[in-house]
Amino acid sequence: MLIWRLLFEQTSPSSLLDSVSHPPIHQFKSDFATLSSIHSRFYIFTNNLLQTDNRVAMSKAGALDLASGLGGKIQKDDVLSAVDKYEKYHSDFGGVEEDRKANYTDMVNKYYDLVTSFYEYGWGESFHFAPRWKGESLRESIKRHEHFLALQLCLKPGHKVLDVGCGIGGPLRETARFSSTSVMGINNNEYQITRGKALNRVAGVDRTCDFTKADFMKMPFSENSFDAVYAIEATCHAPDAVGCYKEIYRVLKPGQSFAAYEWCMTDAFDPNNQEHKKIKAEIEIGDGLPDIRSTRQCLAALKEAGFEVIWEQDLAKDSPLPWYLPLDTSHFSISSFRLTAIGRFITKNMVMALESVGLAPKGSQRVQSFLEKAAEGLVAGGKKEIFTPMYFFLAQKPQ
Repeated sequence: MLIWRLLFEQTSPSSLLDSVSHPPIHQFKSDFATLSSIHSRFYIFTNNLLQTDNRVAMSKAGALDLASGLGGKIQKDDVLSAVDKYEKYHSDFGGVEEDRKANYTDMVNKYYDLVTSFYEYGWGESFHFAPRWKGESLRESIKRHEHFLALQLCLKPGHKVLDVGCGIGGPLRETARFSSTSVMGINNNEYQITRGKALNRVAGVDRTCDFTKADFMKMPFSENSFDAVYAIEATCHAPDAVGCYKEIYRVLKPGQSFAAYEWCMTDAFDPNNQEHKKIKAEIEIGDGLPDIRSTRQCLAALKEAGFEVIWEQDLAKDSPLPWYLPLDTSHFSISSFRLTAIGRFITKNMVMALESVGLAPKGSQRVQSFLEKAAEGLVAGGKKEIFTPMYFFLAQKPQ
């Protein structure tokens, strides 16, 4: 059987391609009945699979790594109640936008405690999308996207840079190495900072890169502290764009630049269209967002905060390959195997098995479920061109 071969025989990725074109679903189901006793084989298989592209670095290598991180800093016995509370912030469960904005710190912290291990397991250390060229791996496109930001900011050796909403620091480390700068990441999630510091030590950048645990709506930095500021798909979590951009304006030195990739609804979004509203709600619950602003709202907020906008553009429009391709279940990729339909099916059943035997906390399956819903919403939003994860802008603080 296919899964048996992958887990026990360590089937090579090249022969995998010949095996997965039409997998019989009943075989998946019967194989996963015994997954709780063989999850360590999945660890071996996925390591071998990812070694087919040495450009891909997945820091969460296997099933036990995934299970150990589920829930982040939340006590394992409290994960299920945290899932309940998180879900109730969202419209599908009776929540309203005002409550999400009023309680954004709690909502976003719960979200990242619950999902960070999934993100790292499936996506690597950089939790963002990127425009992608034909023949380019996902990891290559992600690195190029980060380099593009550094080049737009004209980063130079010795610059002191701020990463707003830095996650576990994948872009932070790449930017520091690419530009020979010192990068400070600000993040309000303790688990992500703990992971990021460990990964900084592994990467050898712990002397030039660090993290501050704080709310980016109330940053603990003096005025005019940084030579450059960037944010990658992070300030979309802010309850108020103007307030967020004003804080960034305050800590940025005069004459210097702020660049970002924002998650936005495009001009094609119709707030009266029920399908459009459903897609937006799926993205919000699956990605910990109080509300998704439009590109026009972001642009207006930048100007209200005092910035001069140098240029802005939705980079998704010019992407040779769709930005949502890694999440599209009709697409298969060896280097991004865990994001494919088969990879996600395996992860879903693996999490079910790990939770059933107590290695993963109760509620883990529900976290995986709302992430699946987010993926569906992102793909649908991308295909209808009503949503973009890469509205780019370069803005400058006047002298």
